Amino acid sequence: MESIHITSSAKKVPANVADIITPVSIYLKLRDLYPNTILLESSDYHGNNNSQSFICFQPLAEFKVTKGVVETTLPGGQIIKGEKPEVKNVPAQLDSFMNLFSVEKAEKAPKISDLYGYSSYDAVQHFESIKFNNEVKEEYEIPEIRYNYYKYILVFNHFSNQLSLVENLPTGEESEIDDILELLHNRTVPNFTFKPDSEEVSNNTDEEYLEMVKKGKEHCFRGDVFQIVLSRQFKRKYTGDEFNVYRALRNVNPSPYLYFFDYGSYKILGSSPEAQLVIEDGEATINPIAGTFKRTGDDIKDRELAEKLSNDPKENAEHVMLVDLARNDLSRNCEEVKVKTYKEVQYYSHVLHLVSDVRGQLQKDSNTCRVMADTFPAGTLSGAPKYMAMELIDKYENQNRGYYGGCIGMLGFDGSFNQAIMIRSFLCKNNTLYYQAGAGVVSESVPESELAEVNNKLGALKKAVELATEF
Repeated sequence: MESIHITSSAKKVPANVADIITPVSIYLKLRDLYPNTILLESSDYHGNNNSQSFICFQPLAEFKVTKGVVETTLPGGQIIKGEKPEVKNVPAQLDSFMNLFSVEKAEKAPKISDLYGYSSYDAVQHFESIKFNNEVKEEYEIPEIRYNYYKYILVFNHFSNQLSLVENLPTGEESEIDDILELLHNRTVPNFTFKPDSEEVSNNTDEEYLEMVKKGKEHCFRGDVFQIVLSRQFKRKYTGDEFNVYRALRNVNPSPYLYFFDYGSYKILGSSPEAQLVIEDGEATINPIAGTFKRTGDDIKDRELAEKLSNDPKENAEHVMLVDLARNDLSRNCEEVKVKTYKEVQYYSHVLHLVSDVRGQLQKDSNTCRVMADTFPAGTLSGAPKYMAMELIDKYENQNRGYYGGCIGMLGFDGSFNQAIMIRSFLCKNNTLYYQAGAGVVSESVPESELAEVNNKLGALKKAVELATEF
């Protein structure tokens, strides 16, 4: 297939406009004009890293996998069916799709990634020789993998307080960059309400979840797994604008990864604290988060809890296993794998977490799509050993996970990768919010404590649903 030539240029938004707008206000303006617009933000503006937000609109091309069927859409609308996964593996097909593009970038253009999208937890069946037996629930079914290349990307640099508009222009098309810049002068923001309609419903009762944890403990005692992450899903009907839930969530639970991806028939929004994988300049990083205590809201008591968390035998044992798993995952494609930071206590809105930083130098012949597949899903969402843990999850959780536990974010033509684990997240489909959380079960787990951990992790999501009614 012939290469697709793209000219990528950028213009800075005038300072008299850039200093009075926010990613949220611009998103509200653009979403009605450009369907399927997506927003990525970060609440971590302390340094030059993670200091950018992005609004992407007008999809040019797409790579999508639905029920195992690979499909690509090219600029101009041509749809091409891919190979069956058993003929050519999906990571290789995604890499081939990326290699179609020949992008000529303007000098001094802001550094951005090129594809934006997600891989659901169920996508692991296209990465490894594992098949799940749980029926895929149609009510929350979405494509397993979906990545788009967008014509326009608004780049907010919060570190330098600058705003730029990037235009990716296929050969033969005329630029509209000046017309879009004009839209930014119109600061009218439409406002809609949100209302949850009913009480939430879970796929498990508390008692059923406790029994599932006990079964997980039995497998740990037998040595089948060292740890297994067992989760439960909730759902709740609503009417109105689900973007208000995102606005509430980013206030209730500010996190390094904030996202609202609109795909028309469904939307994914979240506030994730944890990266699935970061690749930058030939270095791959995994930051395992394992070990959780609920915050009290009292700074002195929280400091005491932080010390208790650091010394808790069960939480530490869980964390050590997942650091080792991250090292093993990276070692499949990396050299010089090291633990840069070990068991750092980090404070979030509702919980305390133990966090480590594991890094490795990519081998010269490594492929980003393959590295992503070989580290997927995160050990903190599956367990260890990962393959056996996933088989047991499929056995004991009574439905497929779908989006939950997958990854979402950016994938660059230059080999860069930065995607969050889809936790502390909602799927919105057919006026229903779906949300899910899990706990890492080990032999020493107390079932009631694991149930409490799940509820603590869901606290920010439930609070956001209620707060969204006030926007």
